[in-house]
Amino acid sequence: MIIEDPVEDSALAVSIGFDKSVHSNCSNILFDNLARNPGSLAITGPMGDLTYRELCANASAWGHAFRSTKLKKSDRILFFLDDTPVFPAAFFGAVRAGYVPVLLNTQTTKELLDFFIKDSGASIAVCESSFSHMFNKDKVGTLIVVNGEAPSGAINETEFVRNFDVELPPADTAPDDMAFWMYSSGSTGRPKGIVHLHHDMAYTNASYSKHILKVKPDDRLFSVPKLYFAYGFGNGITFPFSAGACAVLMPGQPSSDSVLDVIELYRPTMFFGLPTLYTSLCRSQDINERDLSSLKHCLSAAEILSEDIFNSWYNLTNLEVIEGLGSTEMLHIYLSNSAAEKRLGSAGRVVPGYEVKLVDPNGQTVKHGVEGAMMVRGHSSAPCYWNRPDKTAVTMKEDWLYTGDLFIERDEAYYFQGRADDLIKVSGQWVWPLEVERCLSEHSQVYECAVLAHVLEDNRMTLRAVVQLHKGNTASKDTTKDLQKFVKSKLLPFKYPRIVEYVEVMPHTGTGKIDRQALHHSRFREKNDD
Repeated sequence: MIIEDPVEDSALAVSIGFDKSVHSNCSNILFDNLARNPGSLAITGPMGDLTYRELCANASAWGHAFRSTKLKKSDRILFFLDDTPVFPAAFFGAVRAGYVPVLLNTQTTKELLDFFIKDSGASIAVCESSFSHMFNKDKVGTLIVVNGEAPSGAINETEFVRNFDVELPPADTAPDDMAFWMYSSGSTGRPKGIVHLHHDMAYTNASYSKHILKVKPDDRLFSVPKLYFAYGFGNGITFPFSAGACAVLMPGQPSSDSVLDVIELYRPTMFFGLPTLYTSLCRSQDINERDLSSLKHCLSAAEILSEDIFNSWYNLTNLEVIEGLGSTEMLHIYLSNSAAEKRLGSAGRVVPGYEVKLVDPNGQTVKHGVEGAMMVRGHSSAPCYWNRPDKTAVTMKEDWLYTGDLFIERDEAYYFQGRADDLIKVSGQWVWPLEVERCLSEHSQVYECAVLAHVLEDNRMTLRAVVQLHKGNTASKDTTKDLQKFVKSKLLPFKYPRIVEYVEVMPHTGTGKIDRQALHHSRFREKNDD
């Protein structure tokens, strides 16, 4: 499969001082630190510290070890790894040697993992010892196990990388060569392999990090979203290493207590989370006794924070959360607020280096103040989905990426309205579930909710709300009537949820978003039909 970058040199790159030609191998983001600050701390956290000299040496050994397996240039290597120092070492070793890491969500099911192995064509996988049972020995040629013992038939990392040189020149790659993949969540079908090129990491740094974050060498960046997500990858790898700063890496599934422990122990200056995390932290029982004084900037993405949580976090830290929006296809954030300007409820302005437009269903640019589907372009854009020309044609329209997100622009700030494919026709009129969700979330008993389409027995379409109540509240028919009455008082009457169901805990994806696919395929207790 031939990969071609659809984005030509443009004024966008010039505007942020980006020269694609000098970014022939993305491993230079790490290895450039050998010339400027080799003794500085590159990584800290529960799994130990590494200086830049030590991390580069580890990466070189990994690169030589991969070459010893007789892989060919651009061959894929599956990464099934947690946030430990092994992740960046193996990643940069692989790309420096000319291979293509495929970064996988460690919450993936075994069935889906088998699909990734087949779809990527990878013959080698690197995984945590705790995840090694997920791999079928008949479906992957070589399994390298890290951070623990290797099962029979697999290779332990110490055996794999031992006695290799700690220096490694970069492979003969070009800026537009394939560098690494991430997979889509697969919420609307089978996951898609999202291909990124060698220059893409540098572009996100030149745009978002330099203009929004302004990372300095003495900063410590702590991203709770994992490194295998585009958001976490930028926060925890691209941005700290580009600036010669320090990444705080925390393995395991985050809890409020574990996150707060890491903040207190490792003293990050920049903190990256998601709305669900900020909600959990603000409601932690001992949050007022925790020392959060090291934090200088706090950031959030994926979904918009509620006003309540935004204000609660400010009262705790005296810091306003900087919100933004990005995608895996663009590798990081392209709409963002900033420290100097924050508009609550908005995804912010266009990040320097990117361009957006809002279009109607016919692809025509909408007038100012009119809702439209967002399209974005910039030099970090994925050129294609692996072996999915059908999906590539729908999403990648020349050098524009169609996001499917509906926005309204007001005074150069963009306000999310929902998904173009989420419209539900109720009583002959279109409803955006997000509007109903926002309304329900304002009710004092509602902790979290999702609104979905539901087909009645007579084939009419209606709304189904799935609700998690605050602790101390009880699901009942009276609760449902109260919620329905509340929505009717705030919105047009036809927009109320005819069906209300309750969950103890709302399911979430690995990125912290509500898992709507799981909700579509499940039914819950205390169902109430009006």
